[in-house]
Amino acid sequence: MNSVKDFIKRWTPKAIWQPGSNAYWWWLNRGRHQAAAAFSLRFHDSKQQIRGYRDRHRGQRCFVIGNGPSLRKTDMSMLRDEFTFGLNRIYLLFPELGFTTTYLVTVNTLVIEQCADEFKELPIPKFITWRGRRWMVDDPDVIFIDSDYSQPEIFSSDATGRIYEGCTVTYVALQLAYYMGFDQAILIGVDHHFKTTGPPNEPVVSEGADPNHFHPEYFGKGFRWQLPDLECAERAYRLAKQAYEGSGRQVLDATIGGKLTIFPKTDYDNLFTS
Repeated sequence: MNSVKDFIKRWTPKAIWQPGSNAYWWWLNRGRHQAAAAFSLRFHDSKQQIRGYRDRHRGQRCFVIGNGPSLRKTDMSMLRDEFTFGLNRIYLLFPELGFTTTYLVTVNTLVIEQCADEFKELPIPKFITWRGRRWMVDDPDVIFIDSDYSQPEIFSSDATGRIYEGCTVTYVALQLAYYMGFDQAILIGVDHHFKTTGPPNEPVVSEGADPNHFHPEYFGKGFRWQLPDLECAERAYRLAKQAYEGSGRQVLDATIGGKLTIFPKTDYDNLFTS
């Protein structure tokens, strides 16, 4: 890795590599991960795996499960035979549900670092950002994705390329669902409201039980996490809405009591009537 960086630095002006410069920031947040990917067989294997998911679920529907408190008001048993995307620590619900989600998606490196051992115990396909490889590279169920929080705001229709995170893992799941060909993606548990407030993306340490998610230990005492950026997430959701509707598909919001207003609302229970 250092040899790649040294090669790049040798052929670029020295001044731009000073801490605080754009090049220094790019290397720290993007460049070093790109360099590692270029020489990684595991990363290229993941790309090949992702290609196998293209349009696999054409004409079907899926549920993207957020982790808000509203999940406690939602009859999750109805999802046993549905295609589902679980996010981050959704597995805290699995023992209670008696089944797992179809897929799991996580892109926040703070979450990956602190929960890697728990992720590894899940026998399901896991789509995890390449930035989290140091903690997850030995897990055969992981499919690494090239997700990024620093690139221009776009909706990626090709999951083998770079995926913009949109300040929320929910947006990443919507892009994966689109690539897999789902005609309908239904959000639940996306409350879009946090009791804990502060500067967006600010790293904090939880001081007690988590009031923002379905489980008090989700980001429980001592857990390091980043405060939400709801405005950024809304911009990303609008891109998802435009992409889905532009291809004759749709995203629906069945979150009970959710504050998100981007997608058409639908009643959760009515989704299961014949």
